[in-house]
Amino acid sequence: MSQNEELNPLALENQVCFSLYSAANAMVRAYRPLLDKLDLTYPQYLAMLVLWQHQGISVKTLGEQLHLDSGTLTPLLKRLEGKGLVTRGRSETDERVRVLHLTDAGNALHELAKEIPTMMRCKVGGEPQEFMQLKLLCDKAYQYLNKA
Repeated sequence: MSQNEELNPLALENQVCFSLYSAANAMVRAYRPLLDKLDLTYPQYLAMLVLWQHQGISVKTLGEQLHLDSGTLTPLLKRLEGKGLVTRGRSETDERVRVLHLTDAGNALHELAKEIPTMMRCKVGGEPQEFMQLKLLCDKAYQYLNKA
């Protein structure tokens, strides 16, 4: 990199956003062959991660955890429901609230997905401490960018 590029705030090489964008795209591409075996897209996989942890979660809470609005989340959930992995019902305490439950097929998929994080760590390489540091930096950036 030349001295001129180092000083240029508009040089692509100096953009943190481009590094994050490139890394995120590469990560999703690396997940694709693993998720194809489960017949899940990356966003569907993220939703399933939350649902495997929180049975009976509300649609609203799922959206908050995934940082997705209802316009994005609803079609994703309809596809998961169409695959027979999730059912959407009404809360027993508040009829207005939609809750999500995994089907037997959705629970069975959990077993098949257990090896994915380890496989991804092998693909990416690096030390566990580096992954934790990267995650913390990304979380911090997200928090800064979403301050009211």
